[in-house]
Amino acid sequence: MHRNLPEGRPLRCLVVDDEPPARSILERYIADLPALELAGSCAHALEALQALQQTPVDLLFLDIHMPQLKGNELLKILKAPPRVIFTTAHPEYALEGYELDVVDYLLKPIRFDRFVKAVNKLYMMERAPLPEPARPPAPARQEPFIYLRADRRMVKVLLQDILYVESMKDYVKVFTASEIIITKQSISGMEAMLPEGAFVRVHRSFIVSVNKVRTFTHELIGIGNTEIPIGKLYRQSVLRALSGGGTLAEG
Repeated sequence: MHRNLPEGRPLRCLVVDDEPPARSILERYIADLPALELAGSCAHALEALQALQQTPVDLLFLDIHMPQLKGNELLKILKAPPRVIFTTAHPEYALEGYELDVVDYLLKPIRFDRFVKAVNKLYMMERAPLPEPARPPAPARQEPFIYLRADRRMVKVLLQDILYVESMKDYVKVFTASEIIITKQSISGMEAMLPEGAFVRVHRSFIVSVNKVRTFTHELIGIGNTEIPIGKLYRQSVLRALSGGGTLAEG
């Protein structure tokens, strides 16, 4: 049985995800909605279990694939769980999510509009619809960027400068026209930080900037003088992204 949602105050939210970039995105989204309040952020399910015992929360943003104890396994052992929105890169768990009576199921990388829709779904179930998030006046135009930790400092990287990203075990190399930035992060975490449509995962080890692609075939992408392989599992989605939904003739 779920706890009743509170009246007259924002929903207290707990974020549980073993990927720091994914946690950062959700924390930022929560901060953008006045109806939500961040109660905490956990890197794994066991940490979340302890946090839930100490601080009651109203809404849990819960990743599924985590070390030691998976998110769905955590949910099964909670006697009076808060409302739950699954956040995962694995669509095959959708059915189980609905069997566990979760509010919604968000696939990574998560867009802000989809995040708002999931929260609004909870409000439709329990309260009046969620009001539109208040946005401050648009500042002077600034090129989109991300910060990456490299050499014990945070480095600002403009998205328009990124050519491609290459995975190397626990690190990724971010290639720009002028430098290579090495940061400790998984390529899946990096993928979650980059805007959908502008960047595409082409291989288990590579992400490329769509606008920087000079040539491509069924097997290779050319960016400058660099050739990047297209993985078989990614081929169809890559060719759709690069050919505008058309097809590329064999040969």
